[in-house]
Amino acid sequence: MHLKGLFKKENQPVRHQNQAEAPNVPDGLYTKCESCHEMILTEDFTQNAYVCPKCGHYMKIGAYERIKMVFDAQTFEEWDEEFTGGNPCHFKGYEEKLGDLQRDTGLNEAVITGKGKIDGMEAAVGVCDTRFLMGSMGYVVGEKLTRAIERATVEKLPLIIFTCSGGARMQEGIVSLMQMEKTAAALKKFDAAGGLYITVLTNPTTGGVTASFAMLGDIILAEPQALVGFAGPRVIRQTIGEELPEGFQRTEFLLEHGLIDNIVERRFLKQTLSTLLRLHKKPQAETMSRYQQYLDDIYAKKIDIKKEEALLAAKNEKKQLSAWEKVQIARSSKRPSALDYIGYLTKDFYELHGDRAYRDDGAIVGGIAFFGKQPVTVIGQQKGATTKENIVRNFGMPYPEGYRKALRLMKQAEKFHRPVLCLVDTPGAYCGIGAEERGQGEAIAKNLFEMADLKVPVLSIVIGEGGSGGALALAAGNEVWMLENSVYSILSPEGFASILWKDASKAEKAAQVMKLTAQDLKELGIIEQILPEFPVVSSDNMNRVTLYMKRKIAGFLVKYQQMGGEELAQQRYQRFRGM
Repeated sequence: MHLKGLFKKENQPVRHQNQAEAPNVPDGLYTKCESCHEMILTEDFTQNAYVCPKCGHYMKIGAYERIKMVFDAQTFEEWDEEFTGGNPCHFKGYEEKLGDLQRDTGLNEAVITGKGKIDGMEAAVGVCDTRFLMGSMGYVVGEKLTRAIERATVEKLPLIIFTCSGGARMQEGIVSLMQMEKTAAALKKFDAAGGLYITVLTNPTTGGVTASFAMLGDIILAEPQALVGFAGPRVIRQTIGEELPEGFQRTEFLLEHGLIDNIVERRFLKQTLSTLLRLHKKPQAETMSRYQQYLDDIYAKKIDIKKEEALLAAKNEKKQLSAWEKVQIARSSKRPSALDYIGYLTKDFYELHGDRAYRDDGAIVGGIAFFGKQPVTVIGQQKGATTKENIVRNFGMPYPEGYRKALRLMKQAEKFHRPVLCLVDTPGAYCGIGAEERGQGEAIAKNLFEMADLKVPVLSIVIGEGGSGGALALAAGNEVWMLENSVYSILSPEGFASILWKDASKAEKAAQVMKLTAQDLKELGIIEQILPEFPVVSSDNMNRVTLYMKRKIAGFLVKYQQMGGEELAQQRYQRFRGM
């Protein structure tokens, strides 16, 4: 094992010159924050993960120090420690510059690679270091990372890369540029082998590194306020004369624009990585069968099952609520949302954000969680309980990027052999100008196209409103269930009445003829199960409703996880083929 430099001065925050002016102050006792310029005890800086306790500014840290912060003590094994390169373009003074940096930093190059354990779980790692030529990527950086990726592929290790770089290394010219494709090609093979790749973007990550391995993670995390972009502010200013607006290219900007999954504070980074590694561990074959039995035992202790079945049967024989009454119940702001169900049905939910192209749509939430001990991907259409929340969630009406986020997460689930649980609750897809400009119809169509062939079990549950194609984009499952007071229809009753009778005020009449209740759709063969609400689901009886749901979901997973990928896709095809 090698922990070179872990306790060397080069891994401590830089001590500014004016510290020496203070009388009787031991050397290195204080560090000046480069943002707020306050003098902070160096010990306070280190104990706060090199984040200024006054202003929250993130100091750059060395590669070995980052490894020490994230990996379990005495578990890191460095790879290719002595590997160095030459001067492929014969750039004058370059070899001397490399020698000076090696002496000054204690590093042989701008990246450290190896493997170690995070809370006992082994992972391969690459950590860039800005102290060495701003972490720029030349041949050695590209080669060390490619070797680490290849070794992680062979050893079936998850891979984590911490990026910080000024981009391609100018002194190595076109040779440096080629490292972009080399690392990307290695990651493509790693991806095809089913490897988990997590990137952590730190300040700064720009140029050829951003345009290659930095943005290719299955999950992309970032530190707060890190500069991340293809062309940095100085390059943009000097190339086209434009000044960037405040906050542009910072990680908060990237999160809002759907380009990364999450921003993680440095003090929570190890915990976050540990959670993600656990969520990607393959469960034992009998995990779901045991969980189903556990749920049945719990249910039997709390509920008289035979009495319940009799009550449900009697209830179904009685006069049901009208279709319009059920529309009102389904639309109620007091009705539990997708995030409420995720909280009750699963544990350790880790939300992932963005479509990797334009924005993060609040109308669709999604991520990874445990159902029992089984990792699952959960995706839901999310409404708000208040006006403010509804504005953030666009009243549960997704934009195209929401559907693209959902599809990204479904394809990710397929890669890692995770079942998919979709929670449907939308008045319909958003029909505004921006949605049409960005391809609303194409986004929904692509979801239907790709969901048809997913090689993992997909269960869709309508928990509130199922409005038109905006709902169907998450409801192309192996089975589709509905809560008993939910509705699922070709269009809203108001829209239906407007089209057929040119009078939206006839919505109640429309609801009666649209066949939109769970009972109607069960008779039509559109859905497989109706889930009881005892009698109307609310915060008061969520435990009761979701315990019933969990038993049913466990049974679904036991059944469908016995099928192979092609069999699952064929079953899904035949389900819709018969409609």
